[in-house]
Amino acid sequence: MKHGRVSVVLSVAVVAGSLSLPASANPFETTLDNGLKVVVKEDRRAPSVVNMVWYRVGAIDEIDGSTGVAHVLEHMMFKGTDSLPAGEFNKRVAGMGGKDNAFTSRDYTAYFQQVPAARIGDVIALEADRMRHLNFSDDDFAKEIEVVKEERRLRTDDKPHSLVYEQLMATAFVAHPYRRPVIGWMTDLDRMKADDARDWYATWYAPNNATVVVVGDVDHEEIFAKVREAFGDFKAEALPDRREIVEPAQAGPRRSVVRAPAELPYVAMAWRAPTLRDIDKDRDVYALQVLAAVLDGHEGARIPKHVVRGSQVAVSAGAGYDGTGRGESVFIVDGTPSQGKTVADVEAALVAEIARVRDEGISDAELSRVKAQVIAGQVYKRDSLMGQAMEIGAMDAIGMSWQDDERMIEMLRSVTAEEVKAVAGRYFSDDSLSVAVLEPQPVENKPRTRLAGARH
Repeated sequence: MKHGRVSVVLSVAVVAGSLSLPASANPFETTLDNGLKVVVKEDRRAPSVVNMVWYRVGAIDEIDGSTGVAHVLEHMMFKGTDSLPAGEFNKRVAGMGGKDNAFTSRDYTAYFQQVPAARIGDVIALEADRMRHLNFSDDDFAKEIEVVKEERRLRTDDKPHSLVYEQLMATAFVAHPYRRPVIGWMTDLDRMKADDARDWYATWYAPNNATVVVVGDVDHEEIFAKVREAFGDFKAEALPDRREIVEPAQAGPRRSVVRAPAELPYVAMAWRAPTLRDIDKDRDVYALQVLAAVLDGHEGARIPKHVVRGSQVAVSAGAGYDGTGRGESVFIVDGTPSQGKTVADVEAALVAEIARVRDEGISDAELSRVKAQVIAGQVYKRDSLMGQAMEIGAMDAIGMSWQDDERMIEMLRSVTAEEVKAVAGRYFSDDSLSVAVLEPQPVENKPRTRLAGARH
């Protein structure tokens, strides 16, 4: 279970809104009169282009009783429009020699196509059509909700580690929306109606709640013109107020148990941790990201070196920390005990690795090595058109800006060994700890038949 992601860091120039930009600026950004933001990154290394539409709405915006509706609507977006039959979207993209898909997260929903550069106008028009003219029947919904429920079974219910992670989030958060799974609780999916998805679409799918990101062999002015032609006549909509939900202070450790068919036990531990809000001031976020890399992320990291290969307490173990998002964050460590060891042994070994950093710190050589690996991993993403589009869109969708990326790299580079030691002592008390344990049950080897139509 790898849940860590160091802050997105692309090397990009700083540009301003819809002002005239110098020829050297890349990416380029503009905003239409209806509030639709457009970001174009020119990359002419191959005659290909990625087109993405990011909606700033995800599972965090759902309410109890309607969990999973953001993800269900993502599925329904492929079921046709006023002028396009169900399934035709995918056929047209495939006919262009391209590929397409979509994904939903806690914070956003995104749709993408990668096509030959000459076909960019066609996919922009297709996305504009379904932003405003989605049209699906009750029968379409009834069939697709079964696909989503099967997806939940395959990806969560039949995967004990996923069940543990789901329970860990429900344990760590009692008020914050991140306590709910993105795919939704099965009880809510069972009761969901077609109008729930239609209402979600009508409420959130508006130009002023979206960003178009285009990366590839294109001219930004031409893309601005194509997007303006396709989306420009859409009206901005009044969006619901988004009330910030702050998780109450935790007053002691929380534990939960998941009993599910599995071969081995497993434990996941989460501590409440800060989320990046101020690029320059929230230094603990960067230090925690470096700490996560010290503990895990490469063969020489401390957890695989000491807990897995050294003491052999665990057959697998790791650590992860995101620190970016619209909501709150946790720092996670997890592991599966080796033969003859227990989850208590794994818990103790993982906590000991953090305590060792707290008590002894890390050397300057280790710090330099880890930071170089972390930053290099982000820079390598520039080799992919999709990677660039993902980083630009994700930053925007969580309320930050791709324009901050270079500053974030600078902040990561400036983290000191003393700061890493300090956060290891600041955020890992029992008072902020939640633990979820898998207690294995007998495994029945009954293969599940996958329903046709599942997209991802």
